[in-house]
Amino acid sequence: MRPVLFWIHGGAYTNGTAATSWYNGASLVTRGDVVLVSINYRLGPFGFLGDNNLGTLDQVSALRWVNRNIASFGGDPNNVTIFGESAGGSSVVALTASPLVAGLVTRAWAMSPSLRQLRTKKEASIALDQYLNFASCKSLAELRELSVQQMIDATAKMFVDVENYISTFTPTCGGAGLPEDIYTASANSGIPLVVGTNHDENRLWTVLHPDSATLDVEDALVYYRDAFADKSQAAWDLYSKLRKNHSPSQMVAAMQTDQNFRSPAWKLCEERSEVNTPTWMYWFTWPTPIFDGAFGSCHALDIPFVFHNLNAPRVEVFTGDDISREPIADRISGELLSYAKTGAVSWPLYEKNIRATLKIDIETVLITDPEPEFRTLWSSMV
Repeated sequence: MRPVLFWIHGGAYTNGTAATSWYNGASLVTRGDVVLVSINYRLGPFGFLGDNNLGTLDQVSALRWVNRNIASFGGDPNNVTIFGESAGGSSVVALTASPLVAGLVTRAWAMSPSLRQLRTKKEASIALDQYLNFASCKSLAELRELSVQQMIDATAKMFVDVENYISTFTPTCGGAGLPEDIYTASANSGIPLVVGTNHDENRLWTVLHPDSATLDVEDALVYYRDAFADKSQAAWDLYSKLRKNHSPSQMVAAMQTDQNFRSPAWKLCEERSEVNTPTWMYWFTWPTPIFDGAFGSCHALDIPFVFHNLNAPRVEVFTGDDISREPIADRISGELLSYAKTGAVSWPLYEKNIRATLKIDIETVLITDPEPEFRTLWSSMV
């Protein structure tokens, strides 16, 4: 029987589909002799209203289906690797923490997991009250009387008017199927995990922001004050030192990349390593040349490389078409396939005394404790 790869798409828990051409599994299946399963799950208010975690429970249901039926497709139900990107990546981490996946998941691989989207019950309650208000409903009973389109319209209004939209519809820690402390439960699960982030995650959003071109230093410092309070000037000085020649917009993107992705990933890997649960970390740093390199190694850039789908529709619009892409795709997709088959990758475990990290680029190299100044800065904010 063949190893099983189980894909969970991203989209901030509000959009996305398994049917995206970049997620086509044919290349991985051909190269690795694996069975690949791609799933959909309920999104937005249909999947994450209050603390019901219905979207997460959909993912669990899909894993149960795989366990019961994948042998009929040539897959091994006892060798299932879950992997996902962004919201799919944080879903992967959440699932490693869930007691509901016992016996269903062999190992996991999280790409740019949006771990800050995993919210508290208090945040879920606030978001639910806000949504009911935008839907002009006083109770869940009234909400159930609305049409699908009315719920979608209320969602659109909420995204425009709510400041903290990042956790509007997301999995709730301590809600259905999930423990209150995802990090600790994942660490104690025993499920091996690979975690990766991209060098310039947040440039995907800052480059496209209408105010990006006119952002000045004082504007950028507002974001640093929000993140670091009385440490904001020291943080700005550090980022200025390590991110030389960055524009104010790029300075914000660099900080938010670490705030939203690298810092939570470091925290997760540190906690898992403390209890010797197998954990590996990689850092995707290849910058796309499009728009004169403005996007850098932004969020989602690694997807066509992991799936080895460089020829999928519109991929070249995002990555360019240089031949240097091919060996990068060979390497990262090869690591995933090796992991799915044997549970092994080519680089050492993440351990606190070394912090081994595979830096994936035109030249892929093993590094130790990359940019410890940033890691130390963010760990001091916890």
